[in-house]
Amino acid sequence: LWRMSDSPSPRRRALRRVALLLLLAAVAYLGQALVRHPDTPLPDEWNLWEPLRIADPVTPVTGFKLRRALDTPGMCVEILQDGGAAIDPMPDLDQSETCGIRDRVALRGFKDLRLSPVETACPTALRLALWVAHGIQPAARDAFGQEVARLHHFSSYNCREIRTPDGGGGRMSSHATASAIDISGVTLADGRRIDLLDGWDGPDGDFLRRIRDAACTWFGTTLGPEYNALHRDHFHLQDRGYGTCR
Repeated sequence: LWRMSDSPSPRRRALRRVALLLLLAAVAYLGQALVRHPDTPLPDEWNLWEPLRIADPVTPVTGFKLRRALDTPGMCVEILQDGGAAIDPMPDLDQSETCGIRDRVALRGFKDLRLSPVETACPTALRLALWVAHGIQPAARDAFGQEVARLHHFSSYNCREIRTPDGGGGRMSSHATASAIDISGVTLADGRRIDLLDGWDGPDGDFLRRIRDAACTWFGTTLGPEYNALHRDHFHLQDRGYGTCR
């Protein structure tokens, strides 16, 4: 029969906890050494210690790598440049207490895809690059057998309040810090242009909905024609948010 005297003493329980912590620390150390070794068999896209690369396949650790990139000074621009983005770092813009751009960049495109030059925040540009690589281009290849050559936008930075169907929203828009960009459509490699205003309820609607859904993976807030009439002609893609996807 079990007796009270059979239970481990407080000292023995404490020693067991210490031994367990030491074992876990050793496993963590060995695991870190393994993935950091130059000859590790772990693919880069699965390796937490390898930096984010835009072209790498998306894995469950990609989100962690993205957050680390955005939290590490200079890493955002470096990743974009390494990934073939046409981008130039710029000095921060301080227009007012509520308006300005931190980590400002001038963006002109990604590899073979171009857009009209736009000044935006680097986190916005990086999320846009990931959306292009893992959302827009795969969808275009599947739907049209070709890639998108140009991305059309309205703006990124705009020192203004949030717009609502009733007028001003009383709070500053995410555009006031270039933490958002409005995308109005694309042009395919063969020159055919697809705009949200005319295409959402037309034959290209499935493609536009697919790239809308893909944007929700990379942006905190994604709003489009199904949100309200103010967004009938563009996607509002915003860094911040809690996963709103409409």
